[in-house]
Amino acid sequence: MQTAAKVPIPRVASPEEVGVSSKKAARFLADLMASGIEAHSVIIMRHGKVAFECYREPMGPDMPHTMFSVSKSITSTAVGFAVDEGLLTLETKILDIFPEFRPRKRDENLEKLNIFHLLTMTAGKDVSFLCNKARDRWLDDFFKAKWAFEPGNFWRYISENQYILCAVIQRVTGQSVSAYLEKRLYEPLGFGRVPEWEKDGNGIEAGGWGLFLTAEELAKFTLCYLQGGKFNGKQVIPEKWAREAGKKQVENLQYEGADSTSGYGYCFWRNSCPDSYRADGLYSQFGMVFNSYDAALAFTSSEPDEQKARDCIWRHFPSVFFDENQSAPQKEEDPFKLRLPALPCLPAMPHSELEKSLDNKMIRIRKPLLVNLIGHPVSMLPLPMTMLAAHKTGNMDHIVFRFNGDECAMSWREAGAANKILCGMDGEPRKSTIRLAGQRTTASSTAAWQDPKTLDIRMRPLEHVCTRRLRFEFKGSRVKMTPRSEPSMRAIGESLSYGATYFIKNRVISKLGEIAMKNLYLVAEPTHRGRIL
Repeated sequence: MQTAAKVPIPRVASPEEVGVSSKKAARFLADLMASGIEAHSVIIMRHGKVAFECYREPMGPDMPHTMFSVSKSITSTAVGFAVDEGLLTLETKILDIFPEFRPRKRDENLEKLNIFHLLTMTAGKDVSFLCNKARDRWLDDFFKAKWAFEPGNFWRYISENQYILCAVIQRVTGQSVSAYLEKRLYEPLGFGRVPEWEKDGNGIEAGGWGLFLTAEELAKFTLCYLQGGKFNGKQVIPEKWAREAGKKQVENLQYEGADSTSGYGYCFWRNSCPDSYRADGLYSQFGMVFNSYDAALAFTSSEPDEQKARDCIWRHFPSVFFDENQSAPQKEEDPFKLRLPALPCLPAMPHSELEKSLDNKMIRIRKPLLVNLIGHPVSMLPLPMTMLAAHKTGNMDHIVFRFNGDECAMSWREAGAANKILCGMDGEPRKSTIRLAGQRTTASSTAAWQDPKTLDIRMRPLEHVCTRRLRFEFKGSRVKMTPRSEPSMRAIGESLSYGATYFIKNRVISKLGEIAMKNLYLVAEPTHRGRIL
């Protein structure tokens, strides 16, 4: 939704003007590529200005990008406004906000649960992220979940904590979090719009995930925290909250490694890098603050191994910064070293004679049994985009191809929705708008014949982290459709395996669950079979 005018962050003519080495920035980009990390945007800021920025086409500064758990930091900020306005305190009891969830038999843990516990992941509720989000029972799922520990006694990363915070904000303000933040955060930061945020069936934002920010918006938000809540010289986020949110409020010892155990603030992680903290989202979405250097980094990516991405960052940060009062280092003069290559597409290939007989014919696809039993049938959108969505998708069917020179249109139906994408067959992607899982998505697509009877489709939803690959093999009237994802489902399964099994107490069953998640690709993307009518 459009709102007040968009205001950019000031830029400098060269990184060295504000003490950022372009040579080291170029080495960082080269390291990302050499490490196989698919970065989508890099924005380095210092002294309130953008020193360096780079986007991987067709990504850009104004393309919304899924934030995953960076959403938590925005939720925290909404709580900060409510606290500053006297609507809440950190000690406000959750049952005082939701008395209808007080059980008949007194629950001492529930009586203790407060805002601070939710903000710092010390709430103690053991809500599984595998809960079915298609049901409009998210509040019930939280309050009925078992206790892992007494509030405040330990730390456990539960995304539903921030959903409850969003429900609290809506209850005490009478507004959704998005509406509440419009005049307080989005307009003062010059977003020029109200970002899309996934909601439950009752209109409450997911809180812990589901927010879509552009790279520039992520950069503004991160810069605002660096500057004590100020943007363009004006106080936006309450200063006390901006100073306290990134500080270590509690120990976080659930995971391993210095970046995951250096302390947790109000939905911000402390970094292993001294005097530094971050907003952090799955698939390596980062808003990093480097207080000692008056610097910040906004980074979006599709790298499932977040520590791999952070290790790459630490190899170049904070050494990329230098004291501009001293002699400047040598500049990077090669502009190609200061860019990331465009995201890959299917190359142009010879056309097939099958186009004539296949054109405008309908393909019916049989529903694979196993993926439907587990509740996640294959969608045009890869699994990370749909697994926490309130609107379920999947079971692609009624597929029709239309061929027209260097373009191929593919239409299909799934979950009651009809969509169509236009694919370039000349090596250049075409953009289309589709709507699935309750989300409007920009599809960048290419198509190519791998042999006279095998057609590949590559669709990248630009607001998201994954690419969908579909391979159609034709034999007479029979069709075999093989779905694949990039990053691969193997990599996705490995990244999800720990979180999915953390809730299983039996060690043997937990280990079996971990093995199952790591082999998710074997069942989550089965070969589909169908016929041309």
